[in-house]
Amino acid sequence: MQRQQQLAGWLSGLYPNETFTLAPASADASFRRYFRATFADGSTRVVMDAPPQHEDCKPFIHVGKLFEAAGTHVPHVHAQDLTQGFLLLSDLGNTTYLQAIRADNAARLYGAATDALVRIQLASRENELPRYDEALLRRELNLFPEWYIAKHLGVTLSGKQQAKLEEVFKRILANNLAQPCVYVHRDYHSRNLMYLESPLPPAGEGANEKNNFQFSPGILDFQDAVYGPITYDLASLFKDAYIKWEEEEIMDWLIRYWEKARKAGLPVREDFGEFYRDYEMMGVQRHIKVLGIFARLYHRDGKDGYLKDMPLVMDYLRRACERYIDLKPLLNLLMELEQHAVKAGAST
Repeated sequence: MQRQQQLAGWLSGLYPNETFTLAPASADASFRRYFRATFADGSTRVVMDAPPQHEDCKPFIHVGKLFEAAGTHVPHVHAQDLTQGFLLLSDLGNTTYLQAIRADNAARLYGAATDALVRIQLASRENELPRYDEALLRRELNLFPEWYIAKHLGVTLSGKQQAKLEEVFKRILANNLAQPCVYVHRDYHSRNLMYLESPLPPAGEGANEKNNFQFSPGILDFQDAVYGPITYDLASLFKDAYIKWEEEEIMDWLIRYWEKARKAGLPVREDFGEFYRDYEMMGVQRHIKVLGIFARLYHRDGKDGYLKDMPLVMDYLRRACERYIDLKPLLNLLMELEQHAVKAGAST
């Protein structure tokens, strides 16, 4: 409550002659919270509350400028107070892709999402964002044995099982690190894309007329963006933890992205089969990480809302492991863990 009063005081200082109401807009898995300020004339702004002892607003501001310059819809920063941890942002509305997407509009919405992704990727420059390097990819993979296997399932891996897991981790990392690099949002999915029926903002640096698409989603939660594998955001988008589509549909959308990316001159593989394998291996890395994160959110942070999403993530992971011989040891381990969970009455 004290933070909200501080926030209201800061906003009053910015708009001394205007009245407004504040209401919670959303919260995420971090310490950040968002409030919607509605003014007397009906206009709205969103205020980010990011306690400086827990959150750093500077990456959000920096990445936002990069993505905005690429010609995509991101919250524009109208005012900032980094000492208090407050940002005043444009309002991208209440409707996420998860809420808006249906079978009859999915192709259009995903087409718009990959159009926006192409714009971001075309704007990529090597030294603007932290590298998605081996150390970071490895830290993410290690969340799986630490939080999902040990903490969530209560399993201690044998030496043989640990060796097999390490073998697969090395294969995954080798593929991930060999992929061409671009800007990577890192959480490009249906909860972080907003449904906006409005024209694009003026094209900025990195955008051009041929990429001036008619519809573009609002893009949120990009502060952890990095410079890394080109298929990562596609794995986030099409292997979404919160919504499932038939693999035939996903394949069609993925091919359409690949064709757009090649036409735009992005460094995707010339052979679609090789590109698809990269996408699958990147998805495996992400799902291993996500299972660890969801388990940590529950066991460490007391947030149980993500437990219901674990089965879909595990389904993606298992399907990929069934398709590639390099992932066979991981498939065997997942089957062993499932048998243990059934005996223990736990949920995978």
